[in-house]
Amino acid sequence: MKNTVPPLASLRVIESSILGPAAITTALADLGAEVIKVETPAGDYIREMTWPIIEGVSLMHYHLNRGKKSIALDLKTEAARRIYRDLVRDADVVIEASKPGALARYGLGYEDLRAINPKIVFCTVSGYGMTGPYRDMPSHGIAYDTWCGAVKPAYDEEGFCYIPEHVGIGINAAPLFGGLGVLAAVIRARETGEGCFMELAQSDAAAAFDWYRSESHMAYARPEAVVTGNKSDNWVRRPVATAGMKEGVRYQMYESADGHVLFMASEQSLWKNFCAGVGRMDLFDKWPGSKYADHARGNRELQAILRDIFKARTTKEWLAFGVEANTPIAPVNTPQNIVDDPQFRARFRILPHERHGADMLGFPVQFVGEELPEPSKAPTVGEHREEVLRDVLGYDAGTIDALTQEKAFG
Repeated sequence: MKNTVPPLASLRVIESSILGPAAITTALADLGAEVIKVETPAGDYIREMTWPIIEGVSLMHYHLNRGKKSIALDLKTEAARRIYRDLVRDADVVIEASKPGALARYGLGYEDLRAINPKIVFCTVSGYGMTGPYRDMPSHGIAYDTWCGAVKPAYDEEGFCYIPEHVGIGINAAPLFGGLGVLAAVIRARETGEGCFMELAQSDAAAAFDWYRSESHMAYARPEAVVTGNKSDNWVRRPVATAGMKEGVRYQMYESADGHVLFMASEQSLWKNFCAGVGRMDLFDKWPGSKYADHARGNRELQAILRDIFKARTTKEWLAFGVEANTPIAPVNTPQNIVDDPQFRARFRILPHERHGADMLGFPVQFVGEELPEPSKAPTVGEHREEVLRDVLGYDAGTIDALTQEKAFG
C-alpha cells in the first residue's frame, strides 16, 4: 500500500447540522477530512429519528455522522460564540445544514465569519433553498422526492393514498452536488485567498439528479418534426426515460429458474451473440432488428419465446453465459439480498456494527493501491469537547473551566 495520508486530511469542516442534511459531510469525513459537528446541548435529534433503532440510536445517525467529532455549544452565550469563531479561524468550510440564517442570528453568518477567515467556504443546506415561494416551508427528506416528481402516489386496498417504497433522491443527491461544490470552492480559496458563500437546496439536487426525465419532457414539448423517437422505433416517440421500457423485449427483465435477470441486447451484434449462444439463430434471422437501440418493442411473440428460454437456467448460469457469449445480462437484486451478491462482496467494505454501531457500506470510490482509513463511530452529543478544545484550539484547563462557568456548553 502507498500513500497512507487520506485524500482530505488537510481539510477542516465546522458543521452545524440537524437531521438528513448532515449527509453533505459524510463522504468528506470518509475521505479523511476533520469534521467537527457543533451541536446544541440537547444534541441533534437525528439519533431518535426513523428506523431501525439500534441499541437506542438510529441507523441514520450512525451512517450520516460517522467519522465526525461532536462538541455541544450553547450559542445563546457569548462564550460559546467565541469558541465557534475560534473554530472557524483555521477551518476551510462551515456547513449550515439547517434553516438558512440560523447561524447569522447568533452573529456567525457568512459575513461575520469571513471577517475572521477570508478563505472560509460557507455552505448553507436547506430543503427548498433561500429563494423562491417555498423557501419558508417546513419539510422532511421525502418532500424533495415528491417535489421533483420521482415518486408517484400509491393507493392501498381500502383506497387510502400512501408513500410507496422508493429510493430517496434529495437526501442522497444533495451531498453529491454539495460536496463537489464545496471542494471546488476550497480549491479556489486556497489558490486565491477568497472564500465564498454557497447555498444548496435538497429539492434542487433531487431535480438535477432526475434530469433525464424532466429534460425529456421539455424536449417532447417541442414540435415532433424536431424531436423524434429512435430510428429503431421508426422515429415514433416512446414514453419518457424508463417509462418507455415497458414494451421492450430485447431489453427487458425475465424470470430465471431461481429469480430474475435483466436482458440488455439492444445492439444488433449483442442480440446476434445471444441467439448464437443459445442455439437459436432462427430468432436472429427472423427478427434481426436495427443496428443500435432496438428493443424489439411490442414483439409479444418473441417475448414469449425469450420468457421460456430464460426460465430454463438459473441466474448464476445466465450471468456466466453473458460473459461467455458477450451479451449483457445482469442480476436483479433487492436491497435485502444485494449484500449476498458476489460482486458486492468483492468490492464493498462493510463497516461492522461491532465498531460502528451498525453495519454500513463504506465509501464506494476506490483509491487503487491505497486503503482509506476506517471512520470512527458516530459521536454521542459533545463526545469530543475536551479533544476539540484542547487539541484543535489549544485551550488550557483553566480556559476550559472558565468557559464551563460561562455556560458555553449548556
